[in-house]
Amino acid sequence: MKALMKSALAALLAGSLPAHSGALQPATYSGPCDASAAVALDTAHFVVGDDDERNTLHIYRQGQAQEVGSLDLSQFLATAADKESDIEGVAAIGTRIYWITSHGRNSKGKARPSRHRFFATEIVPGQPPTLKPVGQAYVDLLRDMSEAKPLKPYRLGDAGRLAAEAEGGLNIEGLAATPDGALLIGLRNPLRQQRALVIPLLNPGEVIADSRARFGTPIELDLDRRGIRSIERIGASYLIVAGPSADRGSFALFRWSGQSGDQPTPVTESDLKDLRPEALFGLPGGNRAQLLSDDGGVVIGGVECKELPEADQSFRSLTIMPKE
Repeated sequence: MKALMKSALAALLAGSLPAHSGALQPATYSGPCDASAAVALDTAHFVVGDDDERNTLHIYRQGQAQEVGSLDLSQFLATAADKESDIEGVAAIGTRIYWITSHGRNSKGKARPSRHRFFATEIVPGQPPTLKPVGQAYVDLLRDMSEAKPLKPYRLGDAGRLAAEAEGGLNIEGLAATPDGALLIGLRNPLRQQRALVIPLLNPGEVIADSRARFGTPIELDLDRRGIRSIERIGASYLIVAGPSADRGSFALFRWSGQSGDQPTPVTESDLKDLRPEALFGLPGGNRAQLLSDDGGVVIGGVECKELPEADQSFRSLTIMPKE
């Protein structure tokens, strides 16, 4: 029965996608339906974080459906076994990988301290490569954001007291590296005058050593009334997956120079169709990028994917080659 259900789910997820301009065919990987953050480990492997209660990083080999390794973070993140950290964004600087959680409340507006984490792992080379935690998990990023002078106009402390997907609520979903070793935090919510917010984090290495975070001047991006679902530096510019700040709405792909005075432009040759992309990462050695779809809400046999037994869950992956 499990094999039949997994085959049916794979057929639904992969077979429902039409051919994409500038894209290879989609692949299906066994693992969390709601893959929400991912990054390449080398030319053949990538790691996926999800936003459920497993608090586990999953390592895959390109083209191989089953994971080849994993790292349980529950003890390192100091979360109870049944409390999700809600990993949403990831960025690599050299062999160090930084991760960020949503920092948002649940759908009922209840505080979820386990979702307040900023942390790092280090790549351990091998076949397959593995990961080890470094530093410590930082839990006061929202406090630092709410008190930082450059961010005062955005009242992020107030936003953090609302449900993550409520109008004006706080929901972090993007993280990207800059050429000078800083990070860009991308917000799904709140929008400011219908523009998405990018916050430069200037000292990520110090933060995982338990120093207060320092922030640069925030940047507002016009993504056609969408928030940031993922952001990644690829080549000399950034690709941004934009999606609704709440649950309903369309997704689109944008390219941005990274300069505060420039606005993003749509990547029109990439048709996302029914994908709900939550993770985007660059592939080594070119201008290709890989998108992972959050398929937790896909219904198969009357059951949403995220409600299936873990062994029967899967997510879609699509490699794209957007034009410069």
